[in-house]
Amino acid sequence: MSRSAVFLDEMGVGPLWRLRQGAAPQRVDVVAEAGVASGVAVAPTVLDAFEAVSEVVAELNAESSVVVAVAAAVAVTPEPAATSDDTAWFDDAPAPPPAKQLSDAEIAALDWDGLTAAVAKCARCDLCQTRKGVVMGRGERQGAWLMLASSPSRAEEREGRALPGEQGKLLDNMLKAIEVDADSEVYITHLLKCRPLDETGQERLPTESESAACRPYFERELALLQPRTIVTLGSMAAAGINPGEKPVRGKVRQLGNAAVVATFHPEMLLQDETGKAKARAWADLCLAKSTHAGG
Repeated sequence: MSRSAVFLDEMGVGPLWRLRQGAAPQRVDVVAEAGVASGVAVAPTVLDAFEAVSEVVAELNAESSVVVAVAAAVAVTPEPAATSDDTAWFDDAPAPPPAKQLSDAEIAALDWDGLTAAVAKCARCDLCQTRKGVVMGRGERQGAWLMLASSPSRAEEREGRALPGEQGKLLDNMLKAIEVDADSEVYITHLLKCRPLDETGQERLPTESESAACRPYFERELALLQPRTIVTLGSMAAAGINPGEKPVRGKVRQLGNAAVVATFHPEMLLQDETGKAKARAWADLCLAKSTHAGG
């Protein structure tokens, strides 16, 4: 005897089943006849119990069918489309307004931090369209010595630092030779803060309009620094510091209260294989040192 039959038998109903659709009356008759045949009276309440149980089972089956149908509907319901990451709409957004360009008078009122910020976003000439970066001055902002070059080189533009690498080391050694501490007494900058390039991407001389556009920045550096001695590095810086005045090596000139002495750019000295330019540069530095001491 199967477990199901034993279970039903223990309940006093035996191995009897009742189908809900069509066969239910026949099953009830079978139960009654079985009771008669066996000499056991089947109580009507037992039959009623079977009918009640069968109805519950049928209802559960119906509910299960509904659940299965709902689950199937959920399974086939397409997920909502993910939010698009497409930012093509941004291309149609208006460009941010250009940074306000300061007037000469406004630049003349800036402190060091304001000057640095103004140079970084400057668009006073067309060099802002080709530059890879600006090069602000560096060094001691209360230094008595100013080392002045004309415009940044490729290396300076790339590093954002005036006279980096071997050029800077050579200049430090030159100053050390005349007992000037490059870290505590010297400020280094350029007349132009951007690197002038021609149409082929090669370095060129700055135009008059480019020099004029950048001049207020240099003049503000000069006013904030108030150096006693200026050493121009290279012929372009020597010519540009006093436009219209022909520079002469070995001669002391004046720019306001500062003495101006011209010498070679460290880059040129690094390329000097004969040593002649270095010997002349030494003479220039000695002149600058004596002038500075006498001032």
